[in-house]
Amino acid sequence: MENIDHFLSKEEEQEIVQAIQAAEKETSGEIRVHIEKTTSIDAVDRAVEVFHLLEMHKTKLKNGVLIYLAVNDKVFAICGDKGIDDVVPEHFWDSTKEAMAAHFRNGDFKQGLIDGIRKAGRQLQSHFPCADDDKDELSNEISRG
Repeated sequence: MENIDHFLSKEEEQEIVQAIQAAEKETSGEIRVHIEKTTSIDAVDRAVEVFHLLEMHKTKLKNGVLIYLAVNDKVFAICGDKGIDDVVPEHFWDSTKEAMAAHFRNGDFKQGLIDGIRKAGRQLQSHFPCADDDKDELSNEISRG
């Protein structure tokens, strides 16, 4: 894919952003999606790099979640900050990735991303409910590398 801007349609992107907004509505947690064409390193390592580049480690409760995709390489990873990683069930991110991968294998990237966002959102909501003084700390827009 030459241009990652065409990986998702504008309508699909909007549905993903809406899924992020809905997931974050009941939590102080933050969810981001980052898409890039390729990576020269392991997807998990790149996700950690992007997590820091997007300053997701600066959330108040350390409860940011990044869903990272390298489109041409057909790899993706989920990176959670310490606050969320400390409380989710063991293998939670693996089971989330498996649910997403089932959609990805069928070419339905939008639904795979939305399912991952919803699963992450439910965990964030149960462990980090929305506080009265909560503010959206990070952009909900899809970022690109």
